[in-house]
Amino acid sequence: QLVESGGGSVQAGGSLRLSCTFSRSIFQSWCMGWFRQVPGKEREGLATIDTEYSKTYANSVKGRFTISQDIDKNIVYLHMESLNPEDTAMYYCAADFSTAEFYPYPCHQTDFHYWGQGTQVTVSS
Repeated sequence: QLVESGGGSVQAGGSLRLSCTFSRSIFQSWCMGWFRQVPGKEREGLATIDTEYSKTYANSVKGRFTISQDIDKNIVYLHMESLNPEDTAMYYCAADFSTAEFYPYPCHQTDFHYWGQGTQVTVSS
């Protein structure tokens, strides 16, 4: 189960931090990702992080967004800075888990099996 929080309305230039709380159950490793979607457009992958803290970013957010995690608390964060109206979207957290000690696949190419309900981010000019 994934639960996002932290969305809201912000003015252009502002920042927000999204959180995704997850349950790891029996799994030892994972790949977590943040995505966003605007109605009528394709879902866009933003960032990924795995249990080894390996991270990837989409070019559209590189340098402005930072993905991080607190393994002890089972939370993944997306810190977003320098927001602009084009960042307005529903933001989703996604995950794939493994019983292996280390996540066995390239995280940014993972087929995510678990999704949160989304949290809305609205950036006004």
